[in-house]
Amino acid sequence: MNAYVDSSVLIRLLFGQPNQLATWSDITQAVSSELVRVECLRTIDRTAVRGNLSGEQVAKLRTAAFELMGRLSLVPVTPAVLGRAAEPFPTSLGTLDAIHLATALAVGEEIELLLVATHDTELALAARSVGFDVQGV
Repeated sequence: MNAYVDSSVLIRLLFGQPNQLATWSDITQAVSSELVRVECLRTIDRTAVRGNLSGEQVAKLRTAAFELMGRLSLVPVTPAVLGRAAEPFPTSLGTLDAIHLATALAVGEEIELLLVATHDTELALAARSVGFDVQGV
């Protein structure tokens, strides 16, 4: 299975949250935007600053984040991706999710049978509205 994986999937895995993507182990080719690095590491740091993580927990989570990201082919945020993200989508979508979806659209032109893996309901709806199969929501 080929999948575009957004940050919500990785964050749920990192923090051991319930209802993790059941098909994570079935993904043969996983692709994502370089945004995942920023989003995952900011989530860890934000949680730590709020006093919810010890220094040891931060170190373990950062290590785990880099291991998970190592399983992904990361796609740069290019001017073309930003241009597409700035264009309208059929559903409401925030900025970072629009960049994720624009990246998935670009990757989908090169990889057959690409699905979108996300736990984000807005991104899932938008991905479905442009023709992607979605797992995780």
